[in-house]
Amino acid sequence: ISSFVLSINSTATPPTTRTTTVYPGSGKCPSDQDDRINERMNCIPEQFPTQATCATRGCCWKPWNDSVIPWCFFVDNHGYNVDKVTTTSTGLEATLNRISSPTLFGNDISSVLLTTQNQTPNRFRFKITDPNNRRYEVPHQFVGEFTGTAASDPLYDVQVTENPFSIKVIRKSNMKTLFDTSIGPLVYSDQYLQISTKLPSEYIYGIGEHIHKRFRHDLNWKTWPIFTRDQPPGNNNYNLYGHQTFFMCIEDNSGKSFGVFLMNSNAMEIFIQPTPIVTYRVIGGILDFYVFLGDTPEQVVQQYQEFIGRPAMPAYWSLGFQLSRWNYKSLDVVKEVVQRNRDAGIPFDTQVTDIDYMEAKKDFTYDKVAFQGLPEFVQDLHDHGQKYVIILDPAISIDKLTNGAAYETYDRGTAKNVWVNESDGTTALIGEVWPGLTVYPDFTNPNCIDWWADECNIFYQEVKYDGLWIDMNEVSSFIQGSKEGCESNKLNYPPFTPDILDKLLYSKTICMDAVQYWGKQYDVHSLYGYSMAIATEKAVEKVFPNKRSFILTRSTFAGSGHYAAHWLGDNTASWEQMEWSIAGMLEFSLFGIPLVSNFIQCYLLKNHQDPAFFGQNSLLVNSSRHYLNIRYTLLPFLYTLFYKAHMFGETVARPVLHEFYEDTNAWIEDTQFLWGPALLITPVLKEGADTVSAYIPNATWYDYETGAKRPWKQQRVNMYLPGDKIGLHLRGGYIIPIQQPAVTTTASRKNPLGLIVALDEDNTAKGDFFWDDGETKSKSKYYILLNVHSDDGTNKLDIICTHSSYQEGTTLAFETIKILGLIDPVTQVTVVEDNQPMKDHDNFTYTSLLIYSLNFNLGKNFTVQWNQNFSENQRFTCYPDADTATKEKCEARGCLWETSPLGSRAPDCYFPRQYNPYLVSSTQYSSMGITTDLQLNPTRAQINLPSEPISTLRVEVKYHKNDMLQFKIYDPQNKRYEVPVPLNIPAMPTSTYENRLYDVEIKENPFGIQVRRRSTGRVIWDSQLPGFAFNDQFIQISTRLPSEYIYGFGEAEHTAFKRDLNWHTWGMFTRDQPPGYKFNSYGFHPYYMALEDEGYAHGVLLLNSNAMDVTFQPTPALTYRVIGGILDFYMFLGPTPEVATQQYHEVIGRPVMPPYWALGFQLCRYGYRNTSEVEQVYNDMVAAQIPYDVQYTDIDYMERQLDFTIDENFRDLPAFVDRIRQEGMRYIIILDPAISGNETKPYPAFERGQEKDVFVKWPNTSDICWAKVWPDLPNITIDESLTEDEASRAHVAFPDFFRNATAEWWAREIIDFYNNQMKFDGLWIDMNEPSSFVHGTVSNQCRNTELNYPPYFPDLTKRTSGLHFRTMCMETEQILSDGSSVLHYDVHNLYGWSQMKPSYDALQKTTGKRGIVISRSTYPTGGQWGGHWLGDNYAQWDNLDKSIIGMMEFSLFGISYSGADICGFFNNSEYELCARWMQLGAFYPYSRNHNIAFTRRQDPASWNETFSEMSKNILNIRYTLLPYFYTQMHEIHAHGGTVIRPLLHEFFNDKITWDVFKQFLWGPAFMVTPVLEPYADTVQGYVPDARWFDYHTGQDIGVRGEHHVFNTPLYTINLHVRGGHILPCQEPAKNTFHSRQNYMKLIVAADTNQMAQGSLFWDDGESIGECSI
Repeated sequence: ISSFVLSINSTATPPTTRTTTVYPGSGKCPSDQDDRINERMNCIPEQFPTQATCATRGCCWKPWNDSVIPWCFFVDNHGYNVDKVTTTSTGLEATLNRISSPTLFGNDISSVLLTTQNQTPNRFRFKITDPNNRRYEVPHQFVGEFTGTAASDPLYDVQVTENPFSIKVIRKSNMKTLFDTSIGPLVYSDQYLQISTKLPSEYIYGIGEHIHKRFRHDLNWKTWPIFTRDQPPGNNNYNLYGHQTFFMCIEDNSGKSFGVFLMNSNAMEIFIQPTPIVTYRVIGGILDFYVFLGDTPEQVVQQYQEFIGRPAMPAYWSLGFQLSRWNYKSLDVVKEVVQRNRDAGIPFDTQVTDIDYMEAKKDFTYDKVAFQGLPEFVQDLHDHGQKYVIILDPAISIDKLTNGAAYETYDRGTAKNVWVNESDGTTALIGEVWPGLTVYPDFTNPNCIDWWADECNIFYQEVKYDGLWIDMNEVSSFIQGSKEGCESNKLNYPPFTPDILDKLLYSKTICMDAVQYWGKQYDVHSLYGYSMAIATEKAVEKVFPNKRSFILTRSTFAGSGHYAAHWLGDNTASWEQMEWSIAGMLEFSLFGIPLVSNFIQCYLLKNHQDPAFFGQNSLLVNSSRHYLNIRYTLLPFLYTLFYKAHMFGETVARPVLHEFYEDTNAWIEDTQFLWGPALLITPVLKEGADTVSAYIPNATWYDYETGAKRPWKQQRVNMYLPGDKIGLHLRGGYIIPIQQPAVTTTASRKNPLGLIVALDEDNTAKGDFFWDDGETKSKSKYYILLNVHSDDGTNKLDIICTHSSYQEGTTLAFETIKILGLIDPVTQVTVVEDNQPMKDHDNFTYTSLLIYSLNFNLGKNFTVQWNQNFSENQRFTCYPDADTATKEKCEARGCLWETSPLGSRAPDCYFPRQYNPYLVSSTQYSSMGITTDLQLNPTRAQINLPSEPISTLRVEVKYHKNDMLQFKIYDPQNKRYEVPVPLNIPAMPTSTYENRLYDVEIKENPFGIQVRRRSTGRVIWDSQLPGFAFNDQFIQISTRLPSEYIYGFGEAEHTAFKRDLNWHTWGMFTRDQPPGYKFNSYGFHPYYMALEDEGYAHGVLLLNSNAMDVTFQPTPALTYRVIGGILDFYMFLGPTPEVATQQYHEVIGRPVMPPYWALGFQLCRYGYRNTSEVEQVYNDMVAAQIPYDVQYTDIDYMERQLDFTIDENFRDLPAFVDRIRQEGMRYIIILDPAISGNETKPYPAFERGQEKDVFVKWPNTSDICWAKVWPDLPNITIDESLTEDEASRAHVAFPDFFRNATAEWWAREIIDFYNNQMKFDGLWIDMNEPSSFVHGTVSNQCRNTELNYPPYFPDLTKRTSGLHFRTMCMETEQILSDGSSVLHYDVHNLYGWSQMKPSYDALQKTTGKRGIVISRSTYPTGGQWGGHWLGDNYAQWDNLDKSIIGMMEFSLFGISYSGADICGFFNNSEYELCARWMQLGAFYPYSRNHNIAFTRRQDPASWNETFSEMSKNILNIRYTLLPYFYTQMHEIHAHGGTVIRPLLHEFFNDKITWDVFKQFLWGPAFMVTPVLEPYADTVQGYVPDARWFDYHTGQDIGVRGEHHVFNTPLYTINLHVRGGHILPCQEPAKNTFHSRQNYMKLIVAADTNQMAQGSLFWDDGESIGECSI
C-alpha cells in the first residue's frame, strides 16, 4: 500500500509532494520493540475490551499490566485514503474513501469530503462532511460561512497524507507540527465520528465544562465527556452545564501557542493520553476544526474570541457585589439580609432572588403572600442605588395559578407554538421541573424569541428588575425524557454513547428525538442554553432599550460570552471546590466568557451566604468589607479590562502563563491568577493554612495593600496570608486606574478617581482607562478612553485622552496619583494641562510619592513630572570611627567619597545605596512570626568595617501581642551574649492576625525589616538601608523614621525633648559624668518613642547592654552601632504616645510605687561637717514653717567614706535621726558600691564580702580587680581640696550584684547597719556606673586590649581613652544568677541596674516598710525598684529646662520618680535662679535640694525671709496636691505611663505640642509653665485646646489652642488645672505625717460641657503591698 503526502503551501496553487511508504502488512500488530504503548489508539472505547470484540473489529489485541492502557488498539487497516484532490480559492478539497475494514458501530460512510480553508494568516479550518447526504451542522449565530480567499502569507503549512489519509498543520517559523492526525485512523459513520491528533507539547488547557481540578490537563488516559447536563460539580469527570470544545496548547517558552476548536454540538467525549494525543469521539454532525496560531497564549484566545464573538460589555453595576440564596422563604428575610449588610457598611450592589420569589415557582409571577410588597422593595433598592436581579428557568408550568386563574405566560406561548415538540413535530413535549409538569420554550424558534421578550417586558411592568439569571437551561428535567417516556430509536439509544453521566443521553433532560426549530434534540441539545441567552439578550433589548443590563446563564456554548455571563454552578461549601474554581474561571476566560463566578468567586461576586449574617463585628464582616472596598476601588481597572475583552478579546481573569509564557513554572500555576496583566491574586485555598506556596513570576511586584516593593522574582515563596488575608500584588510596569469606593457603584462612580503607577526596574509603566455611563449599549459613542504611560525613566507621567465623547464624564477627575518604586525622595512635582504652562503642585508626600488634591478632569491631557535627587540626607556614614575620615581611608574601606555641600553636616564617606552583604537564604512565615536565615555573601561584602563579620545570621520576628512585637538578629551557630534582664512578655504570642496593629516584612536587596502600621499603611520601621553589619564587635543597623519627631535615648543632656536629626551622634555607656552636651552620663536607655504624621505613636527598645552610639540624620533615619551582643528589638504600637509608653512599661515593669512621704520635699548636701550643721538646717526649716519630709547626709557621715560606718563627727547623728523621725520626718542614707580592702582594723563589710566571694575578679582567677573611689586609706591626713586624689584613696573592690550571694551579703550589711548603728527610711545608691578614680584598675593597666580598646569605639566622652576610663577593666568577670560567666564588657551598663533590686529588697526587709531607693545609674526595668535623680548638675539657668527634658525622658524610660538637684549641685547658686528653680522643683516627683561642698547653703531657709515665704507657699501648693500626685503615681504603678507628662501625650493631635518641652503636665490635668530665664516677669507658654483654670485664682483663663504670654512675677509660677478633671487635695502641713491627718478637699474643674471626673488612690502611704481605697 502506498502513502502519499500532499503539502499545501502559502501560494494560491499549492504544489504537491508525493512520498511512498510500504507498510509491513495489513492489520498486523506491532512487535514488542515497536509497540509504543502511549500511542495505542483504543479500538473499543465503549466497554471493557475482550479479545473476541477486538477480533471482530480487526484491531490488535495485546493485553497490558495496566487496564488504562488500551488492550485492543488500531493498527494500519482502518481509516480513509485520499482519492481526488482539487485546489480551491480557499485551500483544497479532497475526496476520502474508506479503507475496507471491519466497522466499529455500523453505518460507516464510504466516501467523505475534506475541505480546507486558509481563512486568515493565523486561522486554518478543515472540515470533513458527507458529500452525498447533508448532515447536521451547528447554526452558530455569529460564525458564518467563510466567503473570502486563501490568506496570502499564512503562518502555517498544511500537509495531507493520502494513504491512509491524515492531515498535519505545521508552524512555519519553527517547523513544529501542531496538529497531526496520522497518529490514528479517521472513523466516519452516521453516529460515530473519531479523529485523533498528536500535539507538540504536554501543556494543554481548555475543553469543558468539567471539574478538571488543574488548569493544565492531566494526560494520563483521561476521558472528558461533553454534553450539557444539570449536574453539580464534584470530584469526578462528569459532564457539566456547558459544551466547550476549545483547547489551547503552548508550544515552547518563546510563547508560541495554538488553539483548536471543534464546531460541533453533538454529544462527544475527548480522550487525552500521554505523548500527548487527543482523540475526539462524536456521535453526530460533522468534523469541523479550526486551528488558531498565536505568538502568545493571549493572542490565541483573542483570535478564538474574534471568531466566535467577543464578550459582551457588562454593565458597570454588574461588577459590584451581589447577594443571593435559594430558600429566602419570604420578602421579610430578604429585607433583613439587605438591611444587615447595609448596616455593616459592606459594598453591595445587587440583590438576587432565586425561585422563592415566584408563585409556585412559575416564571413571570411573584408570590403575593410571602413576597408581598416586592415592587416596593425593588424601588427601595433603586432608591439606595442598588439593583435587583431575578431568576428565570426555561421550563413553563402547564398548570393554572394558585387562585385558579389562567397562567397567561403558558397560554400565550401555546398560542404562538413556541414549545419544544415531541418527535412528531407538533405535540409539545412535557417534562417536569420546579413548578411540576412543564413545557420547554424552543428558543431557536423566532416566534419563541418574540414571546420570551414579551413575557419579560410584561413582568417588568410589575416588578422593575434590572437583570436576568437564566438557570436549568441544559435543558434540565426531573424526569427522564418526558412524561410519556422516550421512544426506542437510534437517537435516544445511539450505537455509541460517550462516557456521559448515567450513560443515557436523555437522563435528566428531554428525549433526543424531540424537535426544535434548529433540529433534533440529539443535535441541538447542547445549544439550548446558548439559544436561551440569545433570546434573553433580545428580551433585554426590549425591556431596557440600548441598555446593557445583565444576563447570567448556567449552560454555555462557544460564543455564549457574546451575550451572557456564567457562574460555575451549584458548588459545595468546601475548600477543594474553592481551589478548583480557579481552574474553571481560567478555562472560561479561554472560552470567551470573562464575566464568570463561583459561589463565591472574584468577578461576578454573587454570594449565597451574606457576610453580615455572621455578625457585625465578625472576622468575615471585617474581611468582606475590607476586600470589597478594595474591589470597588479597583473597579475602574476591572471595567477597563472588560472593555478590552469586549473590543479585543483579551482575558480578564488571566492565567499566569499568558503573561509569563517564557517561564515554564508559570505553565502549571493555577492556584493564583491575574487580573489582566497587572494584578496577581494569591488566595488561601487550604483549610487551616496561613501560608501559601506562591509562585512569583519574573517581574517587579508591589504589595497592593502596603505599596511595599517585594524582593521576589521568578521564585516560589511561602507567602504568609493568615486569617482573612489574600495576596494582592501589583506588577511593575503598569498603571492602574482606581476610584474611591462606596457601598454601591451608583455612589462610587461619583467619587474621585486616582492612579496607581507601579514602576518597573526601568522606571516605566503604562495603562489604559475606559469610562462611559456604565450601561449604554452603543459602543460607537459616549465614552472616554485614556492612555497613560510613564516612559524611559523620565520621572514623567502622561495622561493622554484618545477619545472623548461622554460629556457627563468630564466632571469626574483624577485627584490622587500614587507612584510605587521610587528610590529617592521627591523634591518637586509639576503638572501641565493640555500644553498650558507648567505649574508647581505642592500637595505630595516626599518619600513614598502620593500626589493628592489634583483636579485632572476626564477628557483632557495632563502631564505630571517629579524631581528626585539622591540628596546628602540619604547618605549613611561609612566611616563613623574616632579618627577623621579622609578620601584615602574611605576608599580603602570600600566606601564612596563625595564632599558634602557647604553647610551640610552629611558624611563625605558613605555606603553605596545597594550595599547588601547578607543574602536572605530562607524565610518561614507562621501565625506567630517570621524566621529568616541570612548568609554573608563574600562577593558583596566588600566594605571592610571594624571587626570580623558573622557569616550566618538568623532573624526572628515574634508577634507577641496585637500591639507589641519583637525582632531579633543573632548568630544561630555560636551563642553570643544576650542581656540577662527579664521582661514581661507572653510565653507564647497571644496576638491574632485580624487584631494586630502591624504587618512585618523581610526585605532583600538590601536586607531589611519593615514594620507597617495597618490602619494607616505607614512604615514605622524600615531597616532596608545600606550599612547593615553584624561583626563580632561591631553591629550596625539603620532604620528610616516615619517623621522627624523622635524622643528618648539616654542618659545624656539634651537641649530639647525632641531629638535633633541634623547629623547628631549620641554615645551610650554608663559613666560617672556630670551632665553636659553630648556627654554619655549615668544611665543607659536605648529606647525611643516616635510620632507618625497621623498623630500615632510607637516605641522601640533595643535590648542590648553593650556600649553603643546612635546617629540621627535628617532622612529622617537613625543608625545604631553596638560593639557586642545581639540585636533584640521590641516595638510598641500605641497608638497614642501615652498608650505606647504604657505598653513599654508593661514589658519592662511598671514604675515603683513610692511611699507617700517620698513625695514630700527633701534636703541634702555634700559637705556637712558634722551633725550640728544638719541639725541647724532642720531647725531653720521648721522655724520658717517650710514643708519638708526628708533629710539626707552625703558620704560625709561615714568614717573615711566607708559604707556602713559613722564618722566621729557624726557620732550623735543616730540620735538626731531618731528625734526627727519621731516628729514625722524621714531619713535617707547614701551608699556607694565600692568596698575598701585596705583596712587595718576589722571591716566586716569587706571581710564578709570576701568570705561570700561577692567581689568582681579578673577572669579565671580568684584575684579581685582593685580600683579606687571615695574610701580613704586609714591613718593618713586628707587634703580636702583634692577631691579625687589617688594617693589618699584605698584599694576598693566592687561587689558583683549579679551573684545570688552578693544580694544576701548586701542585705545583711544594710540590716546590721540599721539595727546596730542608725535608723533610715530610704537608700540613695551612688557611683554605681560603676565609677572609679583610676582607669580599669589601680595600675591603670588592663589586660585585654581588644575589649578596652575595641575595633570600633562608640562616640563617647573621652572616646580615645578606652572603655575602662574611670571604671573597671572590661575583661573582668561577673557571674550571673544561673552561674554563667559574663564579661564586664557586656554587662558594664547593667551595674547600677543589678544593684537596684538587691537594695530595694534589702531596704524593705530591713524596715518592713515600702521605702524608696534612689539610683544614679539605671537601665530599662530598673524603674520598678527605684527612682533616679538627674545627677550632678550645675547652678546655671540652662539647667532648668534640661531638668524638664530629663524628667520627661525618664518618664518614658519607666522611672517616673525623678528630679534634678534643685538650685544646682555644682557652683554657688544665686538668688533669682534658686527662686525660680524652687518653683519648678516643687513639682518634680523627686523634689530635693542638693549641692556640693565648699559652696554656700542653698536650702530654702538659708536665703532670706522672702525666699522662705515663697518656698513655704509653693511647697504648700505641692503638699495640697499630694493626694492627686500620689494617685497619679499609683496610676502608673498599676498601669504604666507618665506622671511628668509631655503635652503631646495628652494633645497628640495638636502638632504644636510635639515641640513643647518647657512646660509639662502632672498626669492629665495639671499644667506647669515655669520661668526658665533670668530677669523675666512673663513667660510664653502654649495652651492646648481645652478649658483651663488658673490654679491660684480659680478663673477660666479663656485661652485655648494658642501660645499665650503669662505674667509671672519673681515669686510666682503659672499653674493651670484642666477642665473636665477633679483633683483630690488635702490641707498641707509641715510634713506628710501631719498633712495626711488633715481634711481632704476637691478641685472640680468643669469642661465646656460642665462635666468633670477624677479618682483618688489612698492607703497608709508606706506599707508593702496594697491596702487601699
